[in-house]
Amino acid sequence: MTHETKIEKDANNRQLNITREFIAPVDKVWRAWTEAEQLDKWWAPKPWRAITKTMDFTVGGFWLYCMAGPTGEKAWCRVDFTAITPGQSFDATAAFCDEGGNIDKSFPPMYWRNVFSATATGSKVDIQLSFDTEADMAQIVGMGFKEGFTMGLGNLDELLARS
Repeated sequence: MTHETKIEKDANNRQLNITREFIAPVDKVWRAWTEAEQLDKWWAPKPWRAITKTMDFTVGGFWLYCMAGPTGEKAWCRVDFTAITPGQSFDATAAFCDEGGNIDKSFPPMYWRNVFSATATGSKVDIQLSFDTEADMAQIVGMGFKEGFTMGLGNLDELLARS
């Protein structure tokens, strides 16, 4: 059984509020979000795949990865971790970049706040994705964020069911 990904747009606050439940304990879902080996198995929407170049999941550390497409194209992203409460939440700033982690200023940064909690059937992740401007949010949504992220979370369901 899988759950629905709920994505609500809050234009006034320049946010996407995302909620997703999983049939797995919080610690297992936490590891899937915070360990490179796990992220590489679910983060990208199929047929794309995530490939981690480096990851340091500490405050001040970052995750540098690419989403590799089926015909060899690569989209690089850097996620800088700004706050971590182990097993409960983490904050990060994500931005498109080059393979060396140099930020591409033609794309807006995304500010993530991920909160993990237990439910009667497993766990829930509440995500607040914030942007500097409404236009920045529209740019990311226009690139297919909602569809791609929903697909990625479906991949996570599959991974959690297998492990």
